[in-house]
Amino acid sequence: MQNNYETVFILTPVLSDEQAKEAVSKYKKLLVDAGAKILNEEHWGLKKLAYPIQKKSTGFYHLFQFTASGETISKLEVEYKRDERILRFLTLKLDKHAIEYAEKRKNKAKQTKKEAANA
Repeated sequence: MQNNYETVFILTPVLSDEQAKEAVSKYKKLLVDAGAKILNEEHWGLKKLAYPIQKKSTGFYHLFQFTASGETISKLEVEYKRDERILRFLTLKLDKHAIEYAEKRKNKAKQTKKEAANA
């Protein structure tokens, strides 16, 4: 059975932009190969952490919203735990209210990009 999920992970800030993109593409490929359908992807960039993690105060944030089976989540989280570049991660199963909110957020982001392109 396919459920809606959202995963956010924080990559270590010592990576170059190229290395961060490579790590993101690795996890995107892992999801797609496991049968997940990516609905939305957001790169939030380098942000300050609320508290230091492994003596680091910043990290690259990235979000995937996707549909997948529960087994896919297990595989994904095992890979997160094995990767030293990942500082933290969180994967959530979305209920109907969270799905609505995610759609609104995605549409708002598209509209903002369109307005910026027209300006």
